[in-house]
Amino acid sequence: MKTRTLHNLTVSEVGMGCMAFSHGYGQIPPEQYSIEAIRGAYEHGCTFFDTAEVYSPGLSGTGHNERIVGKALAGVRDSVVLATKLFLGRGGFVGGSVYDEIRAHLEASMERLQTDHIELYYLHRMSGTPVERVAEAMGRLVEEGFIDGWGLSQVGVDIIDRAQQVYPLTAIQNIYSMVERDVEAEVLPYCKAHDIGFVPFSPIASGLLSGKVTTKTKFEKFDDVRTWVPQLSKRNIQGNQPIVDLVTRYAEAKDATPAQISLAWMLAKWPHVVPIPGSKNKGRIIENLDASEVELTADELTALDTELGKLKVYGHRGFSR
Repeated sequence: MKTRTLHNLTVSEVGMGCMAFSHGYGQIPPEQYSIEAIRGAYEHGCTFFDTAEVYSPGLSGTGHNERIVGKALAGVRDSVVLATKLFLGRGGFVGGSVYDEIRAHLEASMERLQTDHIELYYLHRMSGTPVERVAEAMGRLVEEGFIDGWGLSQVGVDIIDRAQQVYPLTAIQNIYSMVERDVEAEVLPYCKAHDIGFVPFSPIASGLLSGKVTTKTKFEKFDDVRTWVPQLSKRNIQGNQPIVDLVTRYAEAKDATPAQISLAWMLAKWPHVVPIPGSKNKGRIIENLDASEVELTADELTALDTELGKLKVYGHRGFSR
């Protein structure tokens, strides 16, 4: 697979979000299946794997997903880039130094991931802790060799810039897809100008852009984010059908799948973007990775963007500012 650079990290052009093996899409697979799926992605060319300390069934615990990722990649650790995220809580750190608390989270994640360092370490969500203090702590961890780079998730340019002034960021992970394009106005251009990678999560809009979600689709009742994703209400699925139809038309013309077109679209638009589609299905994971082989010409990208711009999006999830 082709590679891209996130500031100082070289990764596969399409990464893998591992959350679904532990949380967010209903019943989780058996652990062995999950391990095989992650290893299968690596064997197919993926070298960039994303997890988080809070990804556990129902968000009821800590570390479930990190342990699975650690087991799956233990034998190829030196050939992959690991990204994980810490969550400080809505009130920020409890007491003592920000560095000490972040270091404690990091050490626990490294143990679960079976490694002595993390290439990319994110703050999962902003909390009551000033971002400048987080940046100082992350910078110290980089200098000490525990992490190779750091990032923020679901933030706007104001917070990104405040952090960047303290210690250079490696990547920003925000929601981004054909139906969630807020970041195109300021965040993506800022990141490009400052050599900060951009890692879109939910790049296929929780399955909407795959063309496989219809008004008859039934989501699981327990721990399934699709029950509240705005674009996936029955009314909004119907309203967004013209977008799905457009993507499907391009997919048929390119001998690709709609999901692959939705990923190829952002890869063609931005050189510093590395999407991390997530799935708990082995076949779907490989399909997503193969989006790296789908190329849109400049004319095709312009035409697709123009047509997208004429279509109304029903439902909006947005990002924190």
